[in-house]
Amino acid sequence: MRAEALKQIELSRASTNGLRSKSWDEFAKPDVPRMDFVFTVCDNAASEVCPVWPGQPMTAHWGVPDPAAVTGSPEQIERAFRGAFMILDEESPYF
Repeated sequence: MRAEALKQIELSRASTNGLRSKSWDEFAKPDVPRMDFVFTVCDNAASEVCPVWPGQPMTAHWGVPDPAAVTGSPEQIERAFRGAFMILDEESPYF
């Protein structure tokens, strides 16, 4: 599924250099970069416990269906990742 996410980023002509998936635990270590704003992205946040972020940055949540949870044909999976990317692209000033 990681490859499908990277494919959508590459199709948008955005650079994928240095991008990698990170666990939130990585940001709980001492001497981590200070974060001013944290976005969480999933569609079932009501049933999940959100971590406490160091430095108490502002947070926001985007309810986006998880494309990694989709099963089916390669076309259906690609469509799910493209759909999630399009939602994030419409909502973010950074893409």
